[in-house]
Amino acid sequence: MNEVVQFLNESPIVYFSTIGVDGKPKVRPFQFMLAEEGKVFFCTSNQKDVFSEIEKNKNIELCTMNSKNEWIRINGKVVFSNDMKIKEKVLNSSELVKNIYKSADNKIFEVFYIDDAKATIYDFSGNPPRKYTF
Repeated sequence: MNEVVQFLNESPIVYFSTIGVDGKPKVRPFQFMLAEEGKVFFCTSNQKDVFSEIEKNKNIELCTMNSKNEWIRINGKVVFSNDMKIKEKVLNSSELVKNIYKSADNKIFEVFYIDDAKATIYDFSGNPPRKYTF
């Protein structure tokens, strides 16, 4: 898990994929927020299409690449959290998020983590991929 979190901290903009409400794949950039209690957290607005897509199908996958030409893929199921302590930490971890949502109790502010997560780090070296579950 430590290597996964380190990777995400070094490359916090990930490409997050869902199945759209139209049944077609959708990919968009997301910002990794933080890791807490063995979980990786992200956030969104419940007014966005991505929220509806996740509500319909909780299975997601994300991917990002670092400056060493390594990339990580993480898949699992989204679990929304109403834990105000986590929401405060997420809000305070990003000036952008803070500017958008203003407070942790904002009714459109949603925080979530990836449950039953499987992460794989790949590179072009020919070495086998490094696999993690959390």
